[in-house]
Amino acid sequence: MSGEEDGGMVAAMERLIIEGGRSLEGSVEVHGAKNAALPLLAGTVLSAGDCVFDGVPQLVDVAVMLEILEQLGAQVRREGGTLTIAGGNVDRGEVSEGLVRRMRSSIFLMGPLLARLGRVVLSYPGGCAIGPRPIDLHLAGLAAMGARIHEDHGYIHARADRLVGAAIHLDFPSVGATENLMMAASLAHGTTWIRNAAREPELVDLANFLNAMGARVQGAGSDCVRVEGVRELGGVRHRPIPDRIEAGTLMAAAAITGGEVCLYRVRPEHLTAVTSKLREAGAAVEEAGDGLRLRGPDRPRATNLRTLPYPGFPTDLQPQMVALLSLAEGTSLVTENIFENRFGHVEELRRMGAQLATEGRGLTVQGVERLSGARVVATDLRSGAALVLAGLAAQGRTVVEGVDHVDRGYQALEETLARLGARIRRERLG
Repeated sequence: MSGEEDGGMVAAMERLIIEGGRSLEGSVEVHGAKNAALPLLAGTVLSAGDCVFDGVPQLVDVAVMLEILEQLGAQVRREGGTLTIAGGNVDRGEVSEGLVRRMRSSIFLMGPLLARLGRVVLSYPGGCAIGPRPIDLHLAGLAAMGARIHEDHGYIHARADRLVGAAIHLDFPSVGATENLMMAASLAHGTTWIRNAAREPELVDLANFLNAMGARVQGAGSDCVRVEGVRELGGVRHRPIPDRIEAGTLMAAAAITGGEVCLYRVRPEHLTAVTSKLREAGAAVEEAGDGLRLRGPDRPRATNLRTLPYPGFPTDLQPQMVALLSLAEGTSLVTENIFENRFGHVEELRRMGAQLATEGRGLTVQGVERLSGARVVATDLRSGAALVLAGLAAQGRTVVEGVDHVDRGYQALEETLARLGARIRRERLG
């Protein structure tokens, strides 16, 4: 699955103040992908040499992953836009519970640590209130590769003298499970087949990274991935792919404000489902090399939306599209097929005047002519982005609290939007 929220109580340390009603205009460069960077960083555990990264986004989740790697024994050094990780020094297979619970993506370390050290102890990773995301696919795949796994008082204990290749069929094309098993298989003895694999671009980026280190991964991006294990992986230099979710968020921001924005360093082929829906909603989208230009409509048109695994419409952009469709002419139907509780933004958008009705995994959006500024609270990463977008289009002032959630997936989102003409600022409390 894609998606990446963190649970816990909202920390009201900072908030965003937005004066709405201004069209976004201008151009910005998209940052490196968060959903690519986290498994890439976990993959450095497999390397006997140094891994050098360019363009890793400066996010809360990235900082947590780097802290975990240092705790495991890796040496981490950031100089400007370059990040160097010496994973060859990793000698510990247990991650502290506090760090694991701060970020669900810590589960990515399970496969690499098992493959590298033959042991791992991990508490159940943190999650958020967007629906259950069980890790049973990760555990079943590792067990098929010979790992001995047992659970004890909320901790997962796994051991393997050396993982062995296996034929694995995933019940669901989970991104995290596919990536975890692909990394584990890279140092396993023999060949591993992962069928019904996820196809997301971030997974392809990870495969390219592993192959550059000396792994033998084939088929990434298709529903069948073949990994021939090798004895050792070396160092490499790598740049994560552009963040398609950040790009989609900025495109939706331009559309909801009726603005015109050009995004640079994007891969349009990763955004076809998104651009298709934005065009249905009345936006004009043009491709130009590694750039996308979007011109928003005077008022969006209603359109129906169903989230699906890639190459379908991403669940991580559903809340932002709901914000856009809340201002559309007509009624839109949104179906959330990935996470059963991913409507945390609905009640907050209602505070701003949106007419939204939920029923199970479905959401009916009756478009209104205008939204009004209000005090709202982000309950997770992407709901926070949706509230920011609504605030950009709303009349009056919007205060978005719980901005720590937004910081987990967007590098200084308010600065990016301000460069495009938004009246938005961050305010520290206390």
